[in-house]
Amino acid sequence: MTSSTPRSRILIADDHALLCEALATLLAPEFEVLETVSDGRALVEAALRLRPDVIVADITMPELNGIDAMVELIDQGQRFPVVFLTMHRDPAFARRALEAGASGFVLKHSASLELVTAIRAALDGKTYLTPQLAGEVLESMKRERHDVDAAVAPLTPRQREVLQLLAGGASAKEIGVRLSISPRTAEFHKYQMMQTLGLKTSADLIHFAIKHGIVDL
Repeated sequence: MTSSTPRSRILIADDHALLCEALATLLAPEFEVLETVSDGRALVEAALRLRPDVIVADITMPELNGIDAMVELIDQGQRFPVVFLTMHRDPAFARRALEAGASGFVLKHSASLELVTAIRAALDGKTYLTPQLAGEVLESMKRERHDVDAAVAPLTPRQREVLQLLAGGASAKEIGVRLSISPRTAEFHKYQMMQTLGLKTSADLIHFAIKHGIVDL
């Protein structure tokens, strides 16, 4: 006697009851729909209680939006694959969701064609981005990279190394050890960068590094 493979368990979060019902019907042939909830706070509570394999969530919801709900779960050390299903066609929403840790981004009008594929990708540890926005998201990333490159262009490679370490919390002495230079030289590089970039304080310099992707916050 062979046992059937357990179906993956899905939690749905959307503040439109009819859409939740439609999604549950769409997913039922392949997945086990655990529950549907209508706001971000309920999403966090249900995820912690039910431990779904994948969460399908809208972005715009009462109480707490979908992205913030996902981030709250991550902050609690609870990572669930989240596929966002949304009306928002702006690639900025897709980038924000994916950068925050989402496993997928699908437009609602494409749910019948793409949602199951996105969930399967999430279960495999992959990321799915609707083809309708993929080109725009890639283009926005290229533009941002160009802007970053232009911003840091006045800095020498050595100055960028110093800045990365400085923004990461290293002291002049620690920077000197890492780069085999004297602490005084490290300080010189710091003040040269401030002068070149028109910045007044070390805090301004660190903010510049974070803003332009030289170091993560």
